[in-house]
Amino acid sequence: MTSLDTPLGKAADRQDERLATPQGIGDAVRAAVRRTRDGDLGMLPVVAGIVVIWTIFQSLNQTFLSSTNLVNLAFEMVPLGVIALGVVCVLLVGQIDLSVGSVSGVSAAATAVVMVKHEQPMALAIAVAIGSGCAIGWLYGQILNRFGVPSFVVTLGGLLAFLGTQLWLLRDQNAINLPYDSPLVKFAQVWFVPEALAYVFAVAAAGGFLAVGWVRARSRRRAGLSSASMPWLGLQAGLLAAALLFTVYYLNRTRGVPWMFMLFVTLVLMVHYVLKKTKFGRSLYAVGGNAEAARRAGINVRAVYTSAFVMCSALAATGGVLAAARLAAANQSTGTADVNLNAIAAAVIGGTSLFGGRGTAFAALLGVLVIQSISSGLTLLNLDSSYRFIITGLVLLVAVALDSAARRSRQAHGRG
Repeated sequence: MTSLDTPLGKAADRQDERLATPQGIGDAVRAAVRRTRDGDLGMLPVVAGIVVIWTIFQSLNQTFLSSTNLVNLAFEMVPLGVIALGVVCVLLVGQIDLSVGSVSGVSAAATAVVMVKHEQPMALAIAVAIGSGCAIGWLYGQILNRFGVPSFVVTLGGLLAFLGTQLWLLRDQNAINLPYDSPLVKFAQVWFVPEALAYVFAVAAAGGFLAVGWVRARSRRRAGLSSASMPWLGLQAGLLAAALLFTVYYLNRTRGVPWMFMLFVTLVLMVHYVLKKTKFGRSLYAVGGNAEAARRAGINVRAVYTSAFVMCSALAATGGVLAAARLAAANQSTGTADVNLNAIAAAVIGGTSLFGGRGTAFAALLGVLVIQSISSGLTLLNLDSSYRFIITGLVLLVAVALDSAARRSRQAHGRG
């Protein structure tokens, strides 16, 4: 009797090939082809887009993929990426938050005011900023649930109100500079993971992937379900280790891996775990897929909406703190301009559906990588920001069009 057999015959999920877990390379390729054919594109479009963008910019400027530029890219993508991570959470429940830029600006201003004007400890300033973000998200949830005001209108009002709050906090001066010797500024500008420790992290990440895969496979076998074979898990872990070790080696050719980027990756992994491995995460997907069906299944839809907005605003506030630290200042333009649109665009470009119920935490990482790669490449080519807006808009349009087409294909093939 094989690992796919039970006393009653086939493993339960093998009765429907869409539910079966690939056991090896062949199974994985066939499953990927089947999902693509059925409209379940996953992260394939954005990965292909990154390859195309990097290839074009590298051919036009040989310094684009240099270690120095990639380290700068790792720094610059973090504040916007953290904000986009919050946008992913609220898009999953089929809602929208148009005020993430203003919330990040208020948080940056609050951090500077508490640290510099009131001379309070850095930890207190950060706690006030992120706590304010949580309060804003809770307020959005209450307005949506109690009064039925659409999230588009609620957050549009928040965009204006919190922009005004930011200007009020900075009313005495246009900008407040953060101390250059503060740990917050050093963390965002000059602190890098020691080279040896970076390699340890890379190996540990691959080992953790293998361990989690082995535990999951054992649990599935005990439940009579199909599971990935150890050779296949080992191959995946080996490829991941090779990719991470090469990345660490390449970045260490100049300055190394920024600690701020490590924080972003950690937040992505934490949100990914919450979304995929917890009851709360499954509730987010359920509500985004069909709120009425989720309610009938016993899910507290109102609480899920509120929690999603709290997560979104808290991460937006965190992004604002990091943006202020990166610039060593909070000014009246922090969080304004295109921050709102770029954060939403990053989430959508990364694969989060505007229709709700589909997307992952990695959408924020990949989406912001696309946007910042475009910005970095155009800067190296000495082209002005008009081209960046045009190209980013076109990429966003393609991403939404693919999402719409894939959604129709999934419905036609019974994938929902």
